[in-house]
Amino acid sequence: MFGTFMSTLDSSIVNIALPTIRRELAAGDSVEWIVLCYLLTTTSTLLIMGKLSDWVGRRQLYISGFCVFVFGSLLCGLAWNLWSLVGFRVVQGLGAAMIYAVGPAIIGDAFAPKERGQALGFMGSVVAAGSSAGPVIGGLLLGKFGWTSIFWVNVPIGLIAIWRAWTILPESPKVTGQRFDLVGAGLFLLGVVTLLTGLDFGPEPRYGWDDTLVISLLSIGAVLLLLFLIWEMRVSEPMLRLSLFKIWPFSSAILAAFCGFVASGGNLFVIPFFLQQLLGLTPERAGLVLLAGPLTLSIVAPLGGYLSSRVPTRWLSSAGLLVTACGYFAFSFLDTSWEWKDVIWRSSLVSLGFGLFQSPNSSSALNSAPLSQRAIASSMIAFMRNLGFVVGIALAAAVWYSARNRYALAHNVTPETTDAQLLGMHYAYLIMTGLILTGALLSFLRGKPKPDPSPAVTDAPPLAAATPPGNQ
Repeated sequence: MFGTFMSTLDSSIVNIALPTIRRELAAGDSVEWIVLCYLLTTTSTLLIMGKLSDWVGRRQLYISGFCVFVFGSLLCGLAWNLWSLVGFRVVQGLGAAMIYAVGPAIIGDAFAPKERGQALGFMGSVVAAGSSAGPVIGGLLLGKFGWTSIFWVNVPIGLIAIWRAWTILPESPKVTGQRFDLVGAGLFLLGVVTLLTGLDFGPEPRYGWDDTLVISLLSIGAVLLLLFLIWEMRVSEPMLRLSLFKIWPFSSAILAAFCGFVASGGNLFVIPFFLQQLLGLTPERAGLVLLAGPLTLSIVAPLGGYLSSRVPTRWLSSAGLLVTACGYFAFSFLDTSWEWKDVIWRSSLVSLGFGLFQSPNSSSALNSAPLSQRAIASSMIAFMRNLGFVVGIALAAAVWYSARNRYALAHNVTPETTDAQLLGMHYAYLIMTGLILTGALLSFLRGKPKPDPSPAVTDAPPLAAATPPGNQ
């Protein structure tokens, strides 16, 4: 939970400092790479880190991830120009990928199947807390100590976390006698980075989806990932065993999560523009309104985890997604006559449903995967989250921009006209609703997972036993 909070906090705390960094480092429009390189690094290396943890052990990789993350944070605070900061953010992203990839697997090892949903529910609260606390903490640090402080604050916290992880986490089993799939790792890394870069550039006005660079990036990325899948089917010791996806409860959980995170990414992209450009709220007031979603999620996620051991996952997760779909559908009627409370109850409804869905769904995915592939299953969950956010932003931008442009041409007005903007956002939320309903159907069709023959790691003391009573 400590590691998840830190890495989630750092993904949201930087955004508020971008205008200041752009001014002080004379970064110009290239300032977006401070966020983009971190996202690309974590997403493209998640599966590699999951496989690597089989070699070195989950405990060792997790603690190493903390060390790399803290070192990268220290370097970021010492950056002297934009591109040095971008390079150091790559280091930070590698550490975050190690933490993200094996965190759920450590929970899977430490808790019996019936307890995993509740443990992952608390993890969902931490994710929401990190996301909501980032802008608030970042704003306070930025005002008092400058932009470097948002990176340096990770150093003392990270050192405490390293000490606690070293003290508490039990040893985990290692897989020996296997070769690392360097070709597969290289194809996956290059494919994901190329594809995500194209998806990020596509919605930007200076490029566009018909730009030669964007089309080339998307095409090359798709080809590299196709070659990766072909290679994984042929090699004797693959990085990703595709047989894992023959387990339907796992595949349906992963696909349902992807649909949910695509919609979440689209919502996170559209709603700030609606609040500030169309409702005219200040950034501070818009930030307070946007806290409603993470706060609701932090309350509901433990409840979803608690219910996951008492209610079948297919019913609980599917019902949660249906609630979320209702929230997104309610957003599709957005209008300039709305007040802040009209956004808050809809955001809370979306997060209420997602809180009921996320923890049971992740627990179901981990319980369905064999123990030998739990690290890969864990990293796949994190990968789908990151990939979903990127795809969601690109999809929402494409729908929003194309709809408003068509309206502008048909009515001989500018795309920035309020009616054009509202129509584009209206269609974006209808697409999100459809994605969530698709996820609900996949979730309902998952069936029952097979009983887990290995409820916890047996060759090491359980996590609860290794934890001092005052910290349980």
